[in-house]
Amino acid sequence: RETRLFRGMASSILLQICEQRKADVVEAKAKVSLETLKGQIEAAKSEFPPIDFQARLRKDSAHGVSVVAEVKRASPSKGDIALGIVAGDQGLKYAQAGASAISVLTEPTWFKGTLADMKEVRQKVAAMADRPAVLRKDFLIDEYMVYEARVHGADTVLLIVAVLEEEVLKGLIACSRSLGMEPLVEVNNNEETQRALRCGAKIIGVNNRNLHDFTVDASTTETIMQSNAAELARLDCMLCALSGISCRSDVQRYTVMGVEMVLVGEALMRSSDPAALLREFRGLGDTVLVKTCGFKDPETAVHAAKAGADFIGFVFAEGSPRTVTVAEARAICDAIRTRKCVSG
Repeated sequence: RETRLFRGMASSILLQICEQRKADVVEAKAKVSLETLKGQIEAAKSEFPPIDFQARLRKDSAHGVSVVAEVKRASPSKGDIALGIVAGDQGLKYAQAGASAISVLTEPTWFKGTLADMKEVRQKVAAMADRPAVLRKDFLIDEYMVYEARVHGADTVLLIVAVLEEEVLKGLIACSRSLGMEPLVEVNNNEETQRALRCGAKIIGVNNRNLHDFTVDASTTETIMQSNAAELARLDCMLCALSGISCRSDVQRYTVMGVEMVLVGEALMRSSDPAALLREFRGLGDTVLVKTCGFKDPETAVHAAKAGADFIGFVFAEGSPRTVTVAEARAICDAIRTRKCVSG
């Protein structure tokens, strides 16, 4: 069956990449058939048992934010980034620094990645007691690529709404789930977000980079969050920020909005100490801890915690305009814990 790309996709770098991936899939199928791949799934379950991607992210986001660290040698917008990198070694550095997941580019022409890179990362983290999930980041346009991902050790795959007809997207989500992988579904605007929700996506990543021209607009995530907040909450969907994240303040900006996960690629790949930078993104590298005090209502305290406060304080001294009762303080603490912030 011929793969159908989204008919609204304009001529762009994205279209060029997807057309090349269609040709790549045809070539791959000529070497290893889909039926042969399907026959390897049981062995993959034993060699690379998948973990629950969403649960893994939420485990870490309960204490702030989940960070997905990316292994990427090059990109169409930036050219060569780190051609000589050893994927497994880079992935292990991320895992040891506390990454919730490791994203591995497997597109060979523009990003210079391979399935072997992803498999190498998966093997490197296999022995960890609480290992990160492994994400195949690519331009998946055929179920064949989903089976490839699972056979090579992926726990999840990226599905880009901009390149897939709605029926195809639904089918790829179902295919992923049938293999034990909850996919990360990428969007770039409100229309794509609505399509993702109609297709049943549970983890939605907002790419701040427009894949048609590769420009970055950091406000994209905020716009989509504001426009779809009620529906995202009703459907219990995770919202993640992708692209354009280079420092801790970028991460804090998104956590204030309620974003549970951020994906960081280029900044980590260019860093001389990616493990230290990743810990900084997670808030573990801060040299100054911030305490805010005098809260009287849950809403203000939650906002302060989401903005990056490390501790909150209460005034119990009688006569102060900021005095609270023990019951009021307990209600504020409960609100912070419910909203998955950390209180001290």
